[in-house]
Amino acid sequence: MAVTRERMLDVLGNGPESAPRRPATAEWIWIALVLTGAGWAGWTYGAVMDGYELAILAGSALALIAWGWHWRPARAYSAAVAALSLFAIGRYGDSLGAAQTDFFLKYLLASQQAFMWMSALYVLATLTYAAALVSRSDFVGRTASALTWTASVMGLAGLMVRWRESYLMGADIGHIPVSNLYEVFILFSVITALLYLYYEGRTRTRAMGAFVLLVISAAVGFLLWYTFDREAQHIQPLVPALQSYWMKIHVPANFIGYGAFSLAAMLGVVYLLAQPQQAAPALRRVLWPAGALLVATGAAMVGWTFTHEEAAKVLRAWALLPVTAGLLVWVVAGQGRMADRLPAPAVVDNILYKSIALGFAAFTVATILGALWAAEAWGGYWSWDPKETWALIVWLNYAAWLHLRLTKGLRGPPMAWWAIIGLFVTAFAFLGVNMWLSGLHSYGTL
Repeated sequence: MAVTRERMLDVLGNGPESAPRRPATAEWIWIALVLTGAGWAGWTYGAVMDGYELAILAGSALALIAWGWHWRPARAYSAAVAALSLFAIGRYGDSLGAAQTDFFLKYLLASQQAFMWMSALYVLATLTYAAALVSRSDFVGRTASALTWTASVMGLAGLMVRWRESYLMGADIGHIPVSNLYEVFILFSVITALLYLYYEGRTRTRAMGAFVLLVISAAVGFLLWYTFDREAQHIQPLVPALQSYWMKIHVPANFIGYGAFSLAAMLGVVYLLAQPQQAAPALRRVLWPAGALLVATGAAMVGWTFTHEEAAKVLRAWALLPVTAGLLVWVVAGQGRMADRLPAPAVVDNILYKSIALGFAAFTVATILGALWAAEAWGGYWSWDPKETWALIVWLNYAAWLHLRLTKGLRGPPMAWWAIIGLFVTAFAFLGVNMWLSGLHSYGTL
């Protein structure tokens, strides 16, 4: 797939768009809107906010201005989220019971309804991206992008509305909705989707969406299971350790890292599939059924747990191993099959690198913030808690990746495979620790 010099410069960030420019009228309007909104929030709720929370509000406003300045679609996205959130909050008034009687809340904008819309739209977007990849239809691709944007609006608006719902339950219950696995899986889905949409716009290709949206659909699948099997959608009061302003900055920073690492892993898959065919035809004929057998084995393990409920938690987790192995075998078997439909490997490799660099920076900030929070909550910056230990492993994994990339110039299939494997390391730190290990972070167990 040919890539022009102008397009490559744009992707690498060295094109005309990266040159400094003076703010135009649209930028000034954007700045005024954000500052007006932040000022209104500070004026209305400043009496119940401490100095740290006011600082977080000011920092969030500046970050939102910078985001909209750097990426124009973020302005329309933020405006849509704000409009839907304020409309829903207005429909609630001071009564949480309005969700049962008001049409818009009952079917669209109450947090749980918004999350269900988000889930359905992300899955539909995944299928539409796949259809666009197969058909090479620009119209289908634009439809997939629109679905992803809409799902991301519903997800973040739902979190904003859930925040208000928690305060309608009681001032002592109200909190920012990033306190448990249910809420952070929604945050993870939205952040990963927005990161993908940014790079989709930069590269002007939607061919990567069929792969990146898979990890979001997997998160949606977990979210739906967590909702209907564990009834985790209910708002719960915060445990004492989480009653801190640190949660407002530590958790979002963490999930920018998780989202970027997940994006990089799926881009690693795209990179490998965009490579020329490597496996011999005879081997490929074996790999396809071998992958199918592994995936079927994992599905059978999950199916068996429905009749042996006592083994469900362990077996359903272990079922991920054959399923994952089968999918990776398919990646090897599929190399070269879609090279003409995917972006050039050099383009994918550059986005993969930028994703890991962004994730590493965010994860580093989150780790520092977590240490400061731990010192305040538990009296020490580091306690070798399982969650902390695995966060350090994740950090070291991507530090090593970046070190070899920047100092040795390593790139290509080995680094793509490393990014894919890194997702499993990250997933264990994110979810596996909560399932199998206990410690100071045990409030996040399944």
